[in-house]
Amino acid sequence: MSLLLELASNKAKARAAAKELSVAQLENLIAGFNNALEKAKEEEAAREAEQAQKSARAEEIASLIAKSGLTMEEVALLTTPKAGATKGKTVEPKYRLTVAGETHEWTGRGRTPKVFQEYFDAGNSRESVEIK
Repeated sequence: MSLLLELASNKAKARAAAKELSVAQLENLIAGFNNALEKAKEEEAAREAEQAQKSARAEEIASLIAKSGLTMEEVALLTTPKAGATKGKTVEPKYRLTVAGETHEWTGRGRTPKVFQEYFDAGNSRESVEIK
């Protein structure tokens, strides 16, 4: 627990701590606390005003939805992004290799698949498996 919280919750400890300060120091401390209090009040008022504005907007949107004849569930369903809509384009394979009757394809991007790496390590070239 911080010292300020401890002093704020216990008047006797606050008085004991205040006895160690001069009048000028106490006045300076009180002025600082008053400034902090005013700032906290302003921030709270701004948060409340923002919340009231959001509530008013939400009510306006709800009334527009009600006037349109749609339900909130229908609007949510219609505005939800479709699965796959954010996916990029698929890349056509650039290389094709058949090993033991199984065909492997690779776009040439990213890490080389093991099948292709083993083929290349055996002394074969990329051009020999390139799809033309």
